[in-house]
Amino acid sequence: MIIFVFIYCKIEMTSTPKIPVVAICIMFALCFMIAFVTNLAGSMGVIVQSQFDTSNALSQLGTLANFIAYACMGIPGGWISQRKGYKFTILLAIIIGIVGVSIQFLSGYVASFVVYVLGAFIAGFSVCLLNIVVMPMLNTLGGGGNKGNQMVQYGNTFNSLGGTLAPVLLGYLMGDAVEVTTVSDAVPAMIIALSIFVVALLVIIFSKLPEPYLQQQTTNSQLPKDKHSPLSFVHFILGAIAVFFYVGIEVGIPNTANLYLSNLPSVGPTVAGGLIGAYWFMMLIGRLVGGLIGAKVSSKIMLTVVSSLAIVMVLCMMFLPDTLVKIPFLGLLPLNMFCMLGCGLAASVMWGNIFNLSTEGLGKYTPMASGIFMTLVCGGGLLPYLQNVLADIPSIGYIGSYLLIVVALVYILLYAIVGSKNRNTDIIVS
Repeated sequence: MIIFVFIYCKIEMTSTPKIPVVAICIMFALCFMIAFVTNLAGSMGVIVQSQFDTSNALSQLGTLANFIAYACMGIPGGWISQRKGYKFTILLAIIIGIVGVSIQFLSGYVASFVVYVLGAFIAGFSVCLLNIVVMPMLNTLGGGGNKGNQMVQYGNTFNSLGGTLAPVLLGYLMGDAVEVTTVSDAVPAMIIALSIFVVALLVIIFSKLPEPYLQQQTTNSQLPKDKHSPLSFVHFILGAIAVFFYVGIEVGIPNTANLYLSNLPSVGPTVAGGLIGAYWFMMLIGRLVGGLIGAKVSSKIMLTVVSSLAIVMVLCMMFLPDTLVKIPFLGLLPLNMFCMLGCGLAASVMWGNIFNLSTEGLGKYTPMASGIFMTLVCGGGLLPYLQNVLADIPSIGYIGSYLLIVVALVYILLYAIVGSKNRNTDIIVS
């Protein structure tokens, strides 16, 4: 992966030799790792359920622990980044990631569910810190402006690639014998994650990274305390709740589908992993398309359209027949679950649109708003857990649990239509 992004960057940036190519390649690799490690926890739900004989809800504890770490680290992570700088924060995140994945690695051999959840929790600290730093760093390394935004879009593409490969790889490693699968079967995936982390650590140690905001923090440290904050803006508060729901939607849809399909004798983990990978691949496609049309379509219109599409797709998942059909490159799948690909396409651009609408008009309060956003990413753990609590109720089951996703999507649609308007324009933000 590191070699691939290095060659990519070398070709892309030969016309601008001043751009630190190695640093950008490492940022791309870390973007890949954010999604790979996150989706590793989500896709491990089937393995955990098999080895430790857990309920559907408990199988999601790894994902829950991974995202609860955001609630603990979001604001402190922003503080660390401001006061210690990008390089320190990235190195800290990588070291924590190595520890977290190593503990998950060991959990399969000591056969301990608690150890597995602990490893997922520690890995969550790592991806939270990386999320806080990597995108601003890409913007800085690209030189800001359009080039900086282009670097961020490239980073998101590698992020989607990591999200696509994790479930496909785990589905392949599990095979079709889901009832005898253990955490140790996922060792190759964890070795890949550890290898990228170690290489990134070594390269970052010997790289010189720009620290544009470290000096600014020192210069402004004596300014009087501001009586306002991002929480002074109603549209930001509503948007932060929308982000909480969005991440839960993004993770809950494939995680629950993975459990459902893996436990169907006619489908199994390999085909399920392929469909989950296709879901994340559709998110990659959606982000590329969103980047192309983003300058022509407002965030409000885009969020309204994609949230409406997602509602329709999830309802189709719930009410279309589950007749098995042959899907090219995937295999036999229930017809209704094929609609999940439309959900991936719709969900792909929600984060950016919610962020844009929520932070519009915040000015100097935007950096603090980003830290709050990272805290509320914990929805990616809480909603899937609650969804599978519902799935454990026989009268509801896997398919009925998607009603929670529909409710969350309706909230996002209402936010796009009426909740995103800035009603606090009297606050000075310069």
